[in-house]
Amino acid sequence: MNDRNIAKRYFVSGIVQGVGFRFFAQRTAYRLGISGYARNLFDGRVEVFAMGAREPLEAFRAELERGPRGASISGVTEEEAGVQAAYADKFSIEYDA
Repeated sequence: MNDRNIAKRYFVSGIVQGVGFRFFAQRTAYRLGISGYARNLFDGRVEVFAMGAREPLEAFRAELERGPRGASISGVTEEEAGVQAAYADKFSIEYDA
C-alpha cells in the first residue's frame, strides 16, 4: 500500500452529537485533502472514515481530538481500514448507523 492510499476509521467519544461535529470533520477533511465520511452512531459516538496520505491523516486525527466549539471530546480511537473507492473523491455526511 502506498502512502497516498491509507484508510483509517476513527471513533470519537464525548459530547459529539448535536454540536456540528460531522460538519466540522467534513470542513477539516476538505482543508487537509482527505476523503471519506462522518456519521453518528446510536451509542452517541461519531464514526469518521478517512482516506489520504499519512501526514494529513495525522493532522486530521489531531483536529478530531480538538473538535468544534461546543463539543467535549473524551477520546478518539483509531483503527486501520480498507480503502473504499466509493469515497475516493469526496467527504460526505452519512446517515446514522
